Amino acid sequence: MLPNVESIKQMRQKLGITQKKLANMTGVSTSMINQIESGRSQPSYETAKKIFENLSNLESRSSSHKAGDFCSQDIVKLKPSNTLHDAIKKMHELSISQIPVFDGKEIAGVVSEDGIVKHLADVGEAELKNAKLADTMDPVPPIVDFETPANVLVPLIRYSKCILVAKKSKIVGIITASDTLKMME
Repeated sequence: MLPNVESIKQMRQKLGITQKKLANMTGVSTSMINQIESGRSQPSYETAKKIFENLSNLESRSSSHKAGDFCSQDIVKLKPSNTLHDAIKKMHELSISQIPVFDGKEIAGVVSEDGIVKHLADVGEAELKNAKLADTMDPVPPIVDFETPANVLVPLIRYSKCILVAKKSKIVGIITASDTLKMME
């Protein structure tokens, strides 16, 4: 899934490159970039993909921070056999809004406040205490390498409640929306 086409101009300006440079990098005309940015033209999927790949490559070269710099390495975990009630209690206790669910050493999914609210709307409060996470958790969140450039994280966190960080295929940290705010400091 690509970011929103409306973000092209903002990304380009943030990187400090001209429409002409982006056009040359992407293999389209400067006029086409201008039309896309002004909303007068919709790029094909392939053109949009090329634009975002080029912008992302430039952005990653300009970022010195890595995912490992921002992740919380103290990961709170639950099991698929835990109940939603267990998850809610732990979230309140620790003031967190999502918890990864692990089946042994393997990530099985994630439980989030949003997911709990949706489940509550579907089944009602009476079922809440006994509902197992295995039946109610959201899918596995994105997993990035410890060395992933930090600027790649913001678009990911927009579509996911959290991002897990791995080092040598082992989950070593978690990044939430509040962690991405640290990048702005």
